Amino acid sequence: MNTRDWPIRSKLTALVVAPVSALLALWIFATTLTFGPALDLLSARTLFYDLGRPGEAVVVELQRERRLTVQQLAGNDELPALSEQRQRTDRALAELRHRVAGERLRDAADDLLDSRVDHLLGELNALPAGRGFVDGRQVDRAGAIGLYSGMIDAAFHTFAAMANLPDHDFNRQARALTALGRSRELLTRADALLAGVLASGRYAEGEHAQLVQTIGNQRFLTDTAVADLPAAARSAYQRLAEGEAFVRLRALQDALVRADPAEPPALDAGAWQASQGAVQRDLRDFELAQFDGLAERSVPVAVGILARLGAAGVLGLAAVVVSVLVALRGGRSLAERLSGVRTAALEMAEHRLPDVVARLRRGEEVDVAREAPPLEYGRDEIGQVGHAFNEVRRTAVRAAVDEVTLRRGLNEVFLNIARRSQGLVHRQLALLDKMERRTEDPDDLAELFQVDHLATRLRRHAEDLVILAGAAAGRGWRNPVAMLDVIRGAISEVESYERVDVVEVQPAATVGPAVGDIIHLLAELIENATAFSPPGTRVTVRGQRLPNGYAVEITDRGLGLSDPAIEEANERLATPPEFDPADSARLGLFVVARLADRHGVRVRLRRAVPNGTTAVVLVPSDLVTAEPSPDLGPEGSTDSRRMAKVTRLSTVPRSRAAGRTTRERGDAETAVLPLVPSRSVPADPTAGGDGLPRRVRQRGPAVHPRPADPDAPAPRAPEEARRLMSALQAGTARGRRDGTVPGPATADPASAAPPAPAALPQSPTATERDA
Repeated sequence: MNTRDWPIRSKLTALVVAPVSALLALWIFATTLTFGPALDLLSARTLFYDLGRPGEAVVVELQRERRLTVQQLAGNDELPALSEQRQRTDRALAELRHRVAGERLRDAADDLLDSRVDHLLGELNALPAGRGFVDGRQVDRAGAIGLYSGMIDAAFHTFAAMANLPDHDFNRQARALTALGRSRELLTRADALLAGVLASGRYAEGEHAQLVQTIGNQRFLTDTAVADLPAAARSAYQRLAEGEAFVRLRALQDALVRADPAEPPALDAGAWQASQGAVQRDLRDFELAQFDGLAERSVPVAVGILARLGAAGVLGLAAVVVSVLVALRGGRSLAERLSGVRTAALEMAEHRLPDVVARLRRGEEVDVAREAPPLEYGRDEIGQVGHAFNEVRRTAVRAAVDEVTLRRGLNEVFLNIARRSQGLVHRQLALLDKMERRTEDPDDLAELFQVDHLATRLRRHAEDLVILAGAAAGRGWRNPVAMLDVIRGAISEVESYERVDVVEVQPAATVGPAVGDIIHLLAELIENATAFSPPGTRVTVRGQRLPNGYAVEITDRGLGLSDPAIEEANERLATPPEFDPADSARLGLFVVARLADRHGVRVRLRRAVPNGTTAVVLVPSDLVTAEPSPDLGPEGSTDSRRMAKVTRLSTVPRSRAAGRTTRERGDAETAVLPLVPSRSVPADPTAGGDGLPRRVRQRGPAVHPRPADPDAPAPRAPEEARRLMSALQAGTARGRRDGTVPGPATADPASAAPPAPAALPQSPTATERDA
């Protein structure tokens, strides 16, 4: 059992309870050990008067009925005295059953005595059936003697169970008197056996041997019982045994033992009956007198034991109470003082110190002396611990002040560097935008788009620093932006954008102020999906309108995360922790959590089927609106230009040797019509062709007629040329990925124009940043 984690009060309670419980257990044990024998002595009187006296009366009546039964079986006539004796026996049995059924006797008896009493009652219940066998002369004299002797033996077994007193002298005397009663029973058994012999005039087979054995057992039991009697009782019995009746009966027994069993017994029946009756009466009176004296002496002895028990119990209980009071008083004092130290420590750790840190982060001034006042706990060991804790508290508050000051300075450094980097990146993107507008060579334009893509990713990393510093990135729109364009803008900020497929996006739009942060959030998740999945796999993005918002699912086919890792990541995303510079490996999740918390967006990770990970982004309904129409706003407006940038087709670099020049492409270029922003339609593999997805042709203001003369092409606008070359580059990349090299462009615009992957958003101009 580990007790190191127990509370202080529990440990002190255990220290108090263990010895006090042991002392109390010893007191209870000693009290019970003494109280039990006293109760046994008090119950001895109850047992004697409620069981001993009625049981002894039943034994006497059964002995008389046994003698008359044997006489009747030895003769041929019915004995009227037997019927009268049976009535007396039944009255004695009824009195015994009445006494035994009382609760007082059962409460005083132990388990052994209870079982013996039940056995005696069972034997007595067989008496009516035995009488029926006797009346029908279905048993002989030996059987009748065995019937009654079994009942009497059960009674003496019950009497022996009563002799279980705690006092050794009382117990030995009770056993001696019980043995003396059994010797008297053997004397009456010999009388019953001899009565049958005298009535029939001869010994039956084995009766003389049984008579001799019974007389020998009776004398042995008598000598053994008398030896265990107290001196006074033994002297009284010796005087009784020296009487005339005892001497005459012993002489008659000797004559019976020496007689020839083949001849009729030469015995004076009158002398035997008179001597045997006198001895029976004297022995019974002696036993009853001794039992009465034993029962009366048990009461004073029990009272004396109870008196001593009471004195010892009161003293022991007083000692227990004093021990408990002393232990409780000392334990309570220690517990209160230690609890005071604990309360102060918890209050400092859970309330004061966090409050100080929060106030410092809000820019408030903190007085260390007031926030960590000294506490007094005495001069003993606990007081010394309290003094040390006071020093620890002051040091902790001072360290918190220094740490928050350092963190505030670090955030300022982050923000300063990020703002400078943002300004440079915005200028770089503006310069690239001008260069792209002036350039018409496809290869140069592709390389410029590559640089534009790198600058766009650099802008996102600069925004990460702004987010880490706790500030807003500053990129936003006035009008809602279609969710498809938001997803394309996020894909364009990812390095491996060519591996991302937009599977299905239901129509919806995001309100302008949240567009920049939503693009950044999705870009971080998409970049994680491409970084932690094999290069040959695809990352799919789908969008779905829900009653409570708009859900964007980003699924990769990598190895995936374990359940504990997913649970830990979801916890970080739900409750963004404080930024820890040491935990830079999960910087993307931290940025996602910060952006999601800022706009109330819910982000959760889960296992993908059959493998990989799916990130579900739920944009709340207050940030979702209806998708704007393509011709929303004037063509030259700021939001229109910025929407064109986030929906612009992305490019991939090509080798100059592998591609054809503008002049070599000739009419194939002029046959490709400029495309307005639209959704891609997945290619049908069964339809033949080059395996590239087909764009559904739409009418729009961006489509311009081509000159009829190929030798004198009309000048094209920069936006038109950029869309044209982006379409060619994207189609070539898609064909290479699908394993099919596209052939020369045809004159059919529907078959010549490949679909657009995610667009590369450009940096906003000064006017866009102000928006």
